[in-house]
Amino acid sequence: MAKRKTYSAKFKSKVALDAIRGDLTLSELASKYGVNPNMITRWKKQAVDGMEGTFSKRGQARRDASDEARIKELHAKIGELTVERDFLSKAFGR
Repeated sequence: MAKRKTYSAKFKSKVALDAIRGDLTLSELASKYGVNPNMITRWKKQAVDGMEGTFSKRGQARRDASDEARIKELHAKIGELTVERDFLSKAFGR
Protein backbone atom coordinates (compact mmCIF):
# COMPACT_ATOMS: atom_id res chain seq x y z
CA MET A 1 0.00 0.00 0.00
CA ALA A 2 1.36 3.42 -0.92
CA LYS A 3 2.11 5.89 1.83
CA ARG A 4 0.43 9.30 1.70
CA LYS A 5 2.64 12.23 0.87
CA THR A 6 2.86 15.05 3.34
CA TYR A 7 3.62 18.56 2.19
CA SER A 8 5.19 21.35 4.18
CA ALA A 9 3.26 24.50 4.99
CA LYS A 10 5.75 26.47 2.90
CA PHE A 11 5.05 24.31 -0.15
CA LYS A 12 1.28 24.50 0.35
CA SER A 13 1.38 28.29 0.67
CA LYS A 14 3.52 28.57 -2.46
CA VAL A 15 1.08 26.46 -4.48
CA ALA A 16 -1.96 28.27 -3.03
CA LEU A 17 -0.45 31.66 -3.84
CA ASP A 18 0.17 30.57 -7.43
CA ALA A 19 -3.45 29.37 -7.62
CA ILE A 20 -4.74 32.68 -6.24
CA ARG A 21 -2.68 34.62 -8.77
CA GLY A 22 -4.42 32.71 -11.55
CA ASP A 23 -1.53 32.81 -14.03
CA LEU A 24 -1.91 29.07 -14.69
CA THR A 25 -4.92 26.76 -14.75
CA LEU A 26 -5.46 24.18 -12.02
CA SER A 27 -4.32 21.35 -14.27
CA GLU A 28 -1.17 23.26 -15.23
CA LEU A 29 -0.40 23.93 -11.57
CA ALA A 30 -1.08 20.28 -10.74
CA SER A 31 1.40 19.06 -13.32
CA LYS A 32 3.93 21.75 -12.39
CA TYR A 33 3.93 20.82 -8.69
CA GLY A 34 2.95 17.16 -9.01
CA VAL A 35 -0.18 17.33 -6.84
CA ASN A 36 -3.86 16.64 -7.38
CA PRO A 37 -5.95 19.64 -8.57
CA ASN A 38 -8.41 18.99 -5.72
CA MET A 39 -5.61 19.52 -3.21
CA ILE A 40 -4.70 22.82 -4.84
CA THR A 41 -8.34 23.92 -4.64
CA ARG A 42 -8.48 22.96 -0.95
CA TRP A 43 -5.20 24.78 -0.14
CA LYS A 44 -6.37 27.86 -2.03
CA LYS A 45 -9.64 27.91 -0.06
CA GLN A 46 -7.76 27.54 3.24
CA ALA A 47 -5.45 30.39 2.28
CA VAL A 48 -8.30 32.70 1.34
CA ASP A 49 -10.24 31.82 4.52
CA GLY A 50 -7.12 32.43 6.61
CA MET A 51 -6.62 35.87 5.08
CA GLU A 52 -9.97 37.01 6.45
CA GLY A 53 -8.77 36.34 9.99
CA THR A 54 -5.58 38.26 9.32
CA PHE A 55 -7.45 41.45 8.51
CA SER A 56 -10.28 41.16 11.03
CA LYS A 57 -10.19 42.83 14.42
CA ARG A 58 -11.42 39.64 16.08
CA GLY A 59 -8.47 37.67 14.70
CA GLN A 60 -6.06 40.35 15.90
CA ALA A 61 -7.64 40.38 19.38
CA ARG A 62 -7.33 36.59 19.60
CA ARG A 63 -3.64 36.76 18.67
CA ASP A 64 -3.06 39.56 21.18
CA ALA A 65 -4.72 37.57 23.96
CA SER A 66 -2.66 34.47 23.19
CA ASP A 67 0.52 36.57 23.03
CA GLU A 68 -0.24 38.11 26.41
CA ALA A 69 -0.90 34.69 27.93
CA ARG A 70 2.42 33.45 26.56
CA ILE A 71 4.22 36.51 27.93
CA LYS A 72 2.74 35.91 31.40
CA GLU A 73 3.82 32.28 31.22
CA LEU A 74 7.36 33.26 30.24
CA HIS A 75 7.59 35.88 32.99
CA ALA A 76 6.54 33.24 35.54
CA LYS A 77 9.23 30.89 34.24
CA ILE A 78 11.85 33.65 34.44
CA GLY A 79 10.84 34.29 38.05
CA GLU A 80 11.13 30.57 38.86
CA LEU A 81 14.57 30.32 37.32
CA THR A 82 15.77 33.47 39.09
CA VAL A 83 14.69 32.12 42.49
CA GLU A 84 16.31 28.78 41.71
CA ARG A 85 19.56 30.43 40.63
CA ASP A 86 19.67 32.61 43.76
CA PHE A 87 19.00 29.61 45.99
CA LEU A 88 21.73 27.53 44.34
CA SER A 89 24.26 30.36 44.41
CA LYS A 90 23.68 30.77 48.18
CA ALA A 91 23.83 27.01 48.73
CA PHE A 92 27.22 26.75 47.03
CA GLY A 93 28.54 29.96 48.59
CA ARG A 94 29.06 31.99 45.47
